[in-house]
Amino acid sequence: MKRNGIRPRLRLAVDWPGRGEYRRVFPFKRPWKVIAIIAVVNAVFIVPAIGVFRQAVDGWSGFEDLFDLTAAIFSSAWLLGWSIAPLIMTVVLLLMLFGREVVTVHGHQFRLSIGLPFLGIGADYELSGLRNLRAVRPIAKSGKSWRGPHLEFDYGAHDVAFGSNAGQAELAEIRSALQRANGGPLRTGEPRADELLQVETKGAERAAVQGLVQVAEPAQPVTSAAAELTPVSLASPSTLALILANLLPLAGTVFLGWNLGEVMVLYWAESAVIGFYNLVKMAVIGRWAALFTGVFFIAHFGAFMAVHFMFIYGIFVEGMQAPAEAELQQVAAMFVGLWPALAALFVSHGISFFVNFLGRREYQGRTLGKQMSEPYGRIVLMHLVIIFGGGLSMILGNPTPVLVVVIIGKILLDVRAHLKEHRAAPGQAQKQEQGDHG
Repeated sequence: MKRNGIRPRLRLAVDWPGRGEYRRVFPFKRPWKVIAIIAVVNAVFIVPAIGVFRQAVDGWSGFEDLFDLTAAIFSSAWLLGWSIAPLIMTVVLLLMLFGREVVTVHGHQFRLSIGLPFLGIGADYELSGLRNLRAVRPIAKSGKSWRGPHLEFDYGAHDVAFGSNAGQAELAEIRSALQRANGGPLRTGEPRADELLQVETKGAERAAVQGLVQVAEPAQPVTSAAAELTPVSLASPSTLALILANLLPLAGTVFLGWNLGEVMVLYWAESAVIGFYNLVKMAVIGRWAALFTGVFFIAHFGAFMAVHFMFIYGIFVEGMQAPAEAELQQVAAMFVGLWPALAALFVSHGISFFVNFLGRREYQGRTLGKQMSEPYGRIVLMHLVIIFGGGLSMILGNPTPVLVVVIIGKILLDVRAHLKEHRAAPGQAQKQEQGDHG
């Protein structure tokens, strides 16, 4: 396993005056025109959010029927999705107004933290690896031009910039403090080979390479990526689990007398299961980035599911001519009766997640944006077929035979979509093999 030489240790930095042998604060530059524009745009986003927040609070403070609960869920989902933008802009405003970089020296460590007063994210650098401390005037319109004149140093293979409007006076002050802590002048020149690249091998000691020492890595058995990515078939475990889980609604209809409304609510709940696993997939792909995209997905998908449930319940459970109100106890009782089939569908999609998405490493090459939108196509197509069949069942007036046909059609559609989703794309095996041995 290879890695890029020495790197700083990242940590949450709690800063207060008097800490360390040396401390210097560099406030961010304040671009007041940009701050004013962001503040105005942020206010435009916050005003409607306040109104929806009040609606959501009123909705959750007391609801009597399904419609009230759905309205509260929809308002909360809308608020959650809408709040991402003002939340980000508020953080940016706080950083522009109060953000700063703090330099501290303690022992043989140089810490550079960035954030708000008393709290930020810090990086600890060993003084022995710090090189070429210098004052820099950045090129116009470059990635560092927002700093203006600033300071830089080299650490391993990377250069680190800090400070704003910092020149020779600040450079002399910090260099003096670092030299006192280091017990002598700071390093200059190029990095050592061991600071650029290191190698770890089983049973071998860590050694510096890149022209100095060559370490032979033990031979690894070559596995066939093509074999790992054999297309999912009807006999695959995930496909069999999907078929078995979908047979439970068929058994419930034939032997337990489940009606059209109960089957429709069950398939709505399966959409929620698909959304749950899609959120987990986003976390696998994006890791920390999924904290933002995941919130947006929850908001968007939650609003979609709330409206979708009202549509399903109003037409197929209560009926077109029934009153719009529904007792929550009735809704809860319906889900209690459906829980074995719903649990089977949850397990089925879980098997596909572990066997295919993780086991076959289908997450490789996927982006957060693509994964976030993935479930909608399958859910919309599935429910269009189900709703069409359900409407036909209502028109004929003898729903059980038609409902059986609808369920069988849903199984065939599910299996087809499952096989298509997990089909090994041409060149995917080769791409994965290159990634494994690259």
